[in-house]
Amino acid sequence: MYEDALEWEMNKEGLYVERQRPIDVQYKDLNISKGYFADLVVNDMLILELKAVEQVLPVYKAQLLSYVKLADKKLGLLLNFHVTKMTDGISRIINGKL
Repeated sequence: MYEDALEWEMNKEGLYVERQRPIDVQYKDLNISKGYFADLVVNDMLILELKAVEQVLPVYKAQLLSYVKLADKKLGLLLNFHVTKMTDGISRIINGKL
C-alpha cells in the first residue's frame, strides 16, 4: 500500500519512479542478474527502501547501503511508515557511509 501511494504521489509531481527495480550482483566471475530489488528508484538517482516496523534495525540500513553501492547511486532513503510523524521515520544513507 505504501509503495503504491508513494509512487502515485511522486508521479503526480512529475518524478520518474521505477518500482521493484532489479539490482544485479557481481560475485567474482559470477553475474547474478536480479540479485536484489529496490523498492523504488526515483529519477534514476535515489533509492527508497520502504518499511513499516516498530524499530529500524541496523540490518535495514545495511541492506539499503548495499543496494546504493551495487546500483552505483549516491543516496538512499529508508522510509519507515510505522511512526506518528513521517520525518521521524526517515534515515538517509550515503554511498560509503551508514
